[in-house]
Amino acid sequence: MTTPQQYVQDKAAAAGSSFYYAFRFLAADRRAAITAFYAFCREVDDVVDEVSDASVAQSKLAWWRTEVSNAFGGRPTHPVMLALMPHVGAFGIEERSLQEVIQGCQMDLEQTRYLDFPGLSRYCHLVAGVVGEVAARIFGQTQEQTTAYAHKLGLAFQLTNIIRDVGEDAMRGRIYLPVNELQQFDVKAHEILNRQYSERFAALMRFQAERAQRLYDEALALLPTEDYRAQKPGLMMASIYRTLLSEIEADNFQVLHQRVSLTPLRKLWLAWKVQALGRM
Repeated sequence: MTTPQQYVQDKAAAAGSSFYYAFRFLAADRRAAITAFYAFCREVDDVVDEVSDASVAQSKLAWWRTEVSNAFGGRPTHPVMLALMPHVGAFGIEERSLQEVIQGCQMDLEQTRYLDFPGLSRYCHLVAGVVGEVAARIFGQTQEQTTAYAHKLGLAFQLTNIIRDVGEDAMRGRIYLPVNELQQFDVKAHEILNRQYSERFAALMRFQAERAQRLYDEALALLPTEDYRAQKPGLMMASIYRTLLSEIEADNFQVLHQRVSLTPLRKLWLAWKVQALGRM
């Protein structure tokens, strides 16, 4: 029989995520906590991505809201919550944060377009900024300002995901690029939904990439030196994600017909470089 710990480990590894490579370098208790938290994020995200019937997805998210509430009341039942709950006290993980992640996934069911960047930022706050803050506490935070760093880094990760996944999201009828920015570059929604490349599309994507790169710079500038060593897992992810973004830029944003990714070996190398050499 699979234990909750094995369940979350399998969930994290199966995702093939950059997060997985960063977790490998953590102490056992922190690794157990972040793996369980990451598995929770994957579970609720999968509800939106893998359940085609919106009413079924709504019901599943409602179930997760209740499960989180019950778990913090001392009655977890899902393997993910059984694995996570022993760590919430040690790492200051709050029910509010998990409910906000669910709320962000709920937005995916209710909204397929965002009028402007402030609107998109609200969504990114819930699905990525909050995740960054929880992760920073698990990695080992001693300075208040590290929260601002982690939140902004989470936003940079999410914008990188949005750039990478434009084609994949279009297949689901979703466009996360703000409507007013599509208008600014004269890119029509149907061009993205039909996955049509153009110079206008490339210019729009360059604009998105420059904003993401700015956010990485701003986030890294916020990280207090006192927490630099503890926050290395986040810096490993930043190295992997920025390298991915640079690859997409170098390839002139060929993201409508494919999902650009780095090989596992390259991710491991980038993570190791931050761990061993202390640089991105």
